[in-house]
Amino acid sequence: MGCIDSKNNPYAGSKDEKEASRKIDEMIRKDRKDLEHEVKLLLLGAGESGKSTITKQMKIIHLKGFSKEERLSYRDIIHSNVIMAMRAIVSAADKLGVNNITAENKEKAALFTTNEILFEQKVTPEITEAVKALWKDPGILELYGRANEYQLIDSAAYFFENIDRIVEEDYVPTKDDLLRARARTTGITEIAFHCRGVHWRMVDVGGQRNERKKWIHCFQDVTALIFCVAMSEYDLKLYEDERVNRMHESVTLFEEICNCQWFNDTSVIMFLNKRDLFQEKIKKVDLKVCFDDYAGGKNYDNAVDYLKQKFVKLNRNQHKVIYVHVTCATDTDNIRFVFNAVKDIIVRESMQKSDLL
Repeated sequence: MGCIDSKNNPYAGSKDEKEASRKIDEMIRKDRKDLEHEVKLLLLGAGESGKSTITKQMKIIHLKGFSKEERLSYRDIIHSNVIMAMRAIVSAADKLGVNNITAENKEKAALFTTNEILFEQKVTPEITEAVKALWKDPGILELYGRANEYQLIDSAAYFFENIDRIVEEDYVPTKDDLLRARARTTGITEIAFHCRGVHWRMVDVGGQRNERKKWIHCFQDVTALIFCVAMSEYDLKLYEDERVNRMHESVTLFEEICNCQWFNDTSVIMFLNKRDLFQEKIKKVDLKVCFDDYAGGKNYDNAVDYLKQKFVKLNRNQHKVIYVHVTCATDTDNIRFVFNAVKDIIVRESMQKSDLL
């Protein structure tokens, strides 16, 4: 029996079908090639550590940023951030025994304690005037100064101070607005981009305790792990458990992740994040409130050195290096600089593992 002539083969398919098959084969070859040159970065850390902001920065730096439509989609989130932040401050008055909100502003403050406010998707003119008046009120400012005693988003002051711009009819959120907008991460978020001839895939998973059961689904084929720690949260409690200090939670979590068998041969990079907030807080609040053995006083450099050593010492694998960077996730230039260093680390370690160095 001779070979069947493909031209006369009834199973060979039409010209269009052959072309479609050729394209599928080409895509499969491309996917295989991409997998060989793919770097998978896994972002881990406790809630509020800044992981999602890092992911946004990757989009800004490597994917031409956010379109106008994407920026407009953040309007409702930002409006909600304004409303819920002022509600958090006003609601803390009873808890903290602060009753010196001025008489003329008490009715405005009461607006934020109603159940109806929870259903507002937009900052109305009434809410706008209330926010502006309350943000100047000595009682509200006192409560804001004690934000470590209740739950308040980092960007509260930023949004209050930009309220007039935020409520404009044609408001389109800026890059800085997007970076400060807070929506709690649930599930798994991925962002992919090409850089230096390599396909990078960054995976961000929610950091709250109820989200961590999903983490293990992302552990396979990880090239490098980026662990985020919010340096400024050493005097704050967890959203999900107000008995637990946020920094203590990060220490416990990092020790577990760093020494996990899944990451024995994985590069581990630590981002000591929220540098800007930490610089301001350490002038007023000693790190000793979190760690009894800290003796560096209210000094930024001493405190940063202590935290670096604190986390690095948790690594029980003498062959593994922990690379530590101090970051400000809302600062695009800082993240661009740090991520360039991260890329160099990952490429160098990959070459060493392949015996190319």
